[in-house]
Amino acid sequence: MTTATLPHGHSARRFLRLSLALLLAALSAPALAANPPPGVSNIPATAAPATDPLAGLAPVELATPDSAPIAEQLQALQAASAAPSTSTRIKTVLQRAFALLGTPYRWGGSSPDGGFDCSGLVGYVFRSIGVDLPRVSRAMANEGVAITDRTALAEGDLVFFGRRGRVDHVGIYVGDGKFLHAPRTGRDVTVSSLTSGYWAQKYMEARRVAVGS
Repeated sequence: MTTATLPHGHSARRFLRLSLALLLAALSAPALAANPPPGVSNIPATAAPATDPLAGLAPVELATPDSAPIAEQLQALQAASAAPSTSTRIKTVLQRAFALLGTPYRWGGSSPDGGFDCSGLVGYVFRSIGVDLPRVSRAMANEGVAITDRTALAEGDLVFFGRRGRVDHVGIYVGDGKFLHAPRTGRDVTVSSLTSGYWAQKYMEARRVAVGS
C-alpha cells in the first residue's frame, strides 16, 4: 500500500479510520474486556464546533513530516499491541490512542468530536483508564518518573518537545522509535518518528506515568 494511491483530505481520513477500526476490532478485545471503558462522566464532553474545523484548509497529504503513511501507522499499531513487555492497561491506552488517528487538530480541543490539541489528546486517552493528567504539556512534564535515557523508553511513556528549553508539545510513545500525537493546525492525530526528522530535533524529555498492571 502506498500513499500515492490513496485519496486526500476527508476521504483519506475516512479510509484511515476504517482501516484502523477493522484492525482494532481484532486486536483490542482482550484488553477492552479487562479494562471496560468508564462511564461517560469520566471523560468531559466538549460540544462539536458549529462548523468543520478544516473548512477553508487545503487537503492534507498523509505522507508529510508530521504524518506517517497509513501502512506505517498500521504496522506501529500491530507492533505496539503485540509487545510482550507491555501491560494490559498500557495496551488499552495504545489501542484507544490509535483509534483516534485521523482526528483533526484543534487548539484547545479535548474530544474526538471537536478535535484535539496535543495535551488534550494525551489527557483524553489517559482519562479513559482513570488517570488524570494536567491540561497543558508543560505541567504534564512534571508528572510520573523521568526517563533520562531515550533508549529506555517504553510503550505508553509521555514524550515532550520544545524550544529554548521550554516544553510546548507532548505525545505518547508507541514503540519502535515512534510516537502518536496531535501535531499542529492543519494536521490530524498521527504517528511520527522520534529518531529522525523534525521531532527528533525538538525532543526534550520523557516521563512514565503509573497506570497499574
